[in-house]
Amino acid sequence: MSTFRPAVLGIALLVCCVVAGCGSSSSSAPSSGASAGDGQWSYVSGDGKTYTAPETPKRIVAHAYAAAALMEFGIKPVGVYADGPVKDDVGLKGVDFSGVEILGETWGEIDVEQAATLRPDLIVGDWWSGEKAYSGLESGVKERSKKIADLAQVVGPSVGDSAVELVEGYEELARTLGGDTSAGGSRAEFERAVERFEAAVAGQEGLTALAISPFGQDYAVAVPKHAPELLDFQRWGLDVMVPRRPDPEFPYWQTLSFEQVDTYQADLLLFDDRNYPGNLKVLEKAPTADRIKAFAAGAYTTWPAYWLHRYSDYADELNRLAEVIEGADPGVA
Repeated sequence: MSTFRPAVLGIALLVCCVVAGCGSSSSSAPSSGASAGDGQWSYVSGDGKTYTAPETPKRIVAHAYAAAALMEFGIKPVGVYADGPVKDDVGLKGVDFSGVEILGETWGEIDVEQAATLRPDLIVGDWWSGEKAYSGLESGVKERSKKIADLAQVVGPSVGDSAVELVEGYEELARTLGGDTSAGGSRAEFERAVERFEAAVAGQEGLTALAISPFGQDYAVAVPKHAPELLDFQRWGLDVMVPRRPDPEFPYWQTLSFEQVDTYQADLLLFDDRNYPGNLKVLEKAPTADRIKAFAAGAYTTWPAYWLHRYSDYADELNRLAEVIEGADPGVA
């Protein structure tokens, strides 16, 4: 995904050679599990189709967040493509991509020619049901970059109504690829963090939150329906406000002008952490910023926007947010 999306010349012969050698197929027929038997690899992907291959894929190219998820279970891709500079991406802190080819660090741009030299037998990314596309193939991605889908089958779990389900989806994919999913440490830590988050929210009756990302001359308010982690927060008791008029062209957000920043008032502002502190600085410069009661009161923090793919990351974020909520004032708005 791009900042607000949760968004090849000269390689035709090489692409044909790679595709011809992958020996894989897909079907929309349902499957009861991820193993097709007789040594054949099988996976029910986020788009509802069952993908198979004669052997378990080993040479994987993945979106950077998907790669981080797989690596937690011992599956290391040969190449990754990212939405921005890997070293600066909040969703990739602590991820060691040593020995992994970086195929792009700008949303919508993937070096498919370089990817082809890696001879991938599987491409992995999130399935975005709203756009009916996998990460790296969404609307707005450069057409030459979308040629990556010619190199191998593209699979991955769906970004649905829970970030927990997305994490679990990558755990299942890793299992089919031979990953080690037996260790329960990260999952147990995550479950403890959920309990703490729920307790923090329960202790702050009436607390409301609003997820935002100011940019340029606009004040963007996130729509929880399309942000699985915000839906999780709601499920665990936090009243994350729902904007009434999502943008028709891209309903992940409702975009307001700075003259409309007081349309929604909450006790706690949650800044999109992918653009933080840049989006905070944008709001600080807005002459109308003080109309936002929570901002005027200094009642704000960040939320992990669209990048949670690992139990360990989710646990860290929930513990951080729980601490903020424990010290919040439900009477700000």
